[in-house]
Amino acid sequence: MLSRRGREQHSQCLVEGVRLIEDAMRAGEQPALIFCVPAAHESPRAEALLASAPAAGVPIYEISPAIFATLSDTVSSQGVVAVMPVPALSPVAGADLVLVLDQIRDPGNLGTILRSAEAAGVGQVLLTRGCADPWGPKVLRAGMGAHFRLPLQVDLEWPAIAGLLAGRPLWAADAHGELAYDRVDWTQPAALVIGGETEGISAEASALTRGKIYIPMRGGAESLNAAMAATVVLFEVARQRRHSKGAE
Repeated sequence: MLSRRGREQHSQCLVEGVRLIEDAMRAGEQPALIFCVPAAHESPRAEALLASAPAAGVPIYEISPAIFATLSDTVSSQGVVAVMPVPALSPVAGADLVLVLDQIRDPGNLGTILRSAEAAGVGQVLLTRGCADPWGPKVLRAGMGAHFRLPLQVDLEWPAIAGLLAGRPLWAADAHGELAYDRVDWTQPAALVIGGETEGISAEASALTRGKIYIPMRGGAESLNAAMAATVVLFEVARQRRHSKGAE
């Protein structure tokens, strides 16, 4: 579970920190086991988590700080790491907003996008081959538990993505797009593709898009980073849909 290959082979990942473990458990995932250092018992919240684990059949292994450091990916750890199954969530029934991430390689950006996607009501996220591992520790931390509630499909090629879009128009976020992002009618079933900051969307993505949208900006900034751009567009989608339902 310390490498992407290990996570893929075992369909498990390391989840570090009390809050993230709690989020995963609230989403219905059960740890296979938990590692902790002796000092973790000094935190009331960590102690409550550790005390509840045996009753749920979750074994706890208390290890030395030196060994724990080989599992931890944080500078100031809470001293608790769980081995969790990678969930296989089905797309939300009737979901009409699909987010496609095209070679998002920065772990922090990827995790932040997933956090925003869940908050904005995205029904499914499709990740192309070349994206960062969504189950890596940095992505998990930035996602703040969204991974365990948001259906993800990873390592996809564009022919497979085209089939999964099921006729939804695909809009691409592009700093040089021709249509402002808030001029799209997002109340209808749709898909949005966000590309990596360096290369943007791929040629395969461009070939499938209905059009390219941009975020109007003042000042000298040429563009927003991928996570910020995705958040701005996704919450415009959520705003339009919320207002549409309120008008009915």
